[in-house]
Amino acid sequence: MKKKIISMGITLILFLSLLVANTTETKASSDIPIVDGSYLTYDKESIGYATNITRGIDLLNGYSKIVELGPGSIYAGGTTVAAHTVDKVKIAVIIERVKKDGDSWEYCENWAKENLNSDRVSANRQVTVEGNYYYRVRSIHSANDDVSSSFTDGIFIKEP
Repeated sequence: MKKKIISMGITLILFLSLLVANTTETKASSDIPIVDGSYLTYDKESIGYATNITRGIDLLNGYSKIVELGPGSIYAGGTTVAAHTVDKVKIAVIIERVKKDGDSWEYCENWAKENLNSDRVSANRQVTVEGNYYYRVRSIHSANDDVSSSFTDGIFIKEP
């Protein structure tokens, strides 16, 4: 009987310690501005992964990438990966920058690529942009009829 009471006491202590550990609040830094889901950073590059992939059987993953190459110059692109060889795998890459009012993104440039009978497609390029803005890359990924999207955080590009 004593062993059972000790065992129950230890179990209760472990359970209560797990409850206390799970209620500890973690706070994100409020110093970093955010616009439409993208943090505005001074990082040299950012990668965003597709998180809301449909429950289809063809699309496996996708990502967007932006890299500062220098003042007024970025590398932008992305990749779509299918779960297997599909009839059509596509990516549309969109470059956006923060509007002067700082509360939304505006379109800058886009391009798309499609591969037939493949399991992946990538599209990227070097782009000259106007400085003193935050830029991000947003991509739309598709494999046959499965569709998802991804976007990066915004990175600040200096004036050339």
